[in-house]
Amino acid sequence: MSVRTGTHEIRFEQTMSDAEALMWNIEKDPWLNPSGAMISILDRPLDIELFRARLSTAVAEIPRLRERVVPGFGRLSPPTWATDPEFDFDYHVRHIALPAPGTERQLLDLSTCLYEDPFDRTRPLWMFVCIDGLEGGRGAVFSKMHHTITDGIGAIRLSERYVEAERDAPAPASVDLARVIADALAAERAGGPDGANTDGAAQRGTLRSGFGHIARRHAGFVRRTLGEVATWTGDPVMAREFAEEMIGATKSTIGQLGAPDSGAPSGSDLWSNRSRHRRLETIGLPLDAVKTAGLALGGSINDVFVTGAAMGALGYHERRGVNPEGLNASFVVSTRVDDAIGGNSFVPTKFLVPVSYESPRKFFVEVRDRMTECRDAVSDDGALRRLAGVANLLPTSMVTQMARAQAANIDFATSNLRGAWFPTFMSGAAVQHNIVMGPVAGTAMNITTMSHNGQLDIGFFIDPAAIDDPDELRECMRTAYRRLLAAGGVDFEG
Repeated sequence: MSVRTGTHEIRFEQTMSDAEALMWNIEKDPWLNPSGAMISILDRPLDIELFRARLSTAVAEIPRLRERVVPGFGRLSPPTWATDPEFDFDYHVRHIALPAPGTERQLLDLSTCLYEDPFDRTRPLWMFVCIDGLEGGRGAVFSKMHHTITDGIGAIRLSERYVEAERDAPAPASVDLARVIADALAAERAGGPDGANTDGAAQRGTLRSGFGHIARRHAGFVRRTLGEVATWTGDPVMAREFAEEMIGATKSTIGQLGAPDSGAPSGSDLWSNRSRHRRLETIGLPLDAVKTAGLALGGSINDVFVTGAAMGALGYHERRGVNPEGLNASFVVSTRVDDAIGGNSFVPTKFLVPVSYESPRKFFVEVRDRMTECRDAVSDDGALRRLAGVANLLPTSMVTQMARAQAANIDFATSNLRGAWFPTFMSGAAVQHNIVMGPVAGTAMNITTMSHNGQLDIGFFIDPAAIDDPDELRECMRTAYRRLLAAGGVDFEG
């Protein structure tokens, strides 16, 4: 499916990739929630009716926003997407108000609760909550989207449908969503199996396409796998032994994606606990200051971002009197080759954080070089596809256990998103901050930064079972970035 409206091409596949199917499957364990979310803080409450009109237009233009997941046939084929015949716009777009006094802490806590509330897996996998009552006469918008729809870069491009470059941008033409849904269902019925648009018919289609998918992706390996699987009901020990064999066969791939290397530090003992609970903290940095310091230190904005996060993590351990053997971190390497909206094109990559340093400048160089080495080793997302293809043949319980074991050795994950460099607006309200809530997914925390109009907003999405004093962590991060910017010749007192 590919159409072009606006700046970027809209392209979504009707069948999930192996990596997307893996994210869909492991979400059955709430610790591994792969969804991404964002809070946009506005200078005033937005015009709710205008915002609903813009989102209605987006739903009409972007089929994935009105589609639900149709499960595949067992483990043999990945899920597909089909129009939701019971699509309810009001379910996905909500309007609430914070109770007085409407502090930013209340907003962050509310957003965390909204994030933790799981998606209804029988509906399209997105939601927006318009929030009034923020202190200072401000407003906010909370948005959440399942990772199977798109990655962070794709989500930013999708936001062009409801974010404007001027406060008084003209309203969109009205759309008849009921007619759009009816037309989509009619088209699917006309082209679908047996002339019927039902989940059963769709599943029969996924079964047929699934065997072709298996043949293309896994060939002889899967023929052997299916033969082995047939014997599992009579011999559960054989199932586990075979799974261990497959895990061993993909050892190098798993290592690239985050599993601990033999003999490498297993991560921080201080941050070893894990839970499904979350806490959001945030700090902001002037973008020009970060850019200037990065150039002076010999690196990029992202190098400053990750190095400062690593320094803050080490500072937190130092305050607790803990000297970790090593800290494991990860960052995301985008493998996108075009500017289309939709789908996922990235590889998570692990690196070992140095645990001691003589100066912030030398620490910066070492972190930069380690990240560069890891990034250069990633040519495309083929390793992720191969791992996901194998994992999707295993029982979900076994895959989630593997994923938890891998994530338990990651102390923090990082991601860097590039937003607009100019002022933006949402239905009459100016965007002041964008705070991203990246998937924690079994790590101790996810740290994601997003640039916007001269500001770098950093969201620390924390598992409080691992990091039991989020306030202290935030202060350690502030201190770390002040020291790092000072090493780059920039005085920052924020």
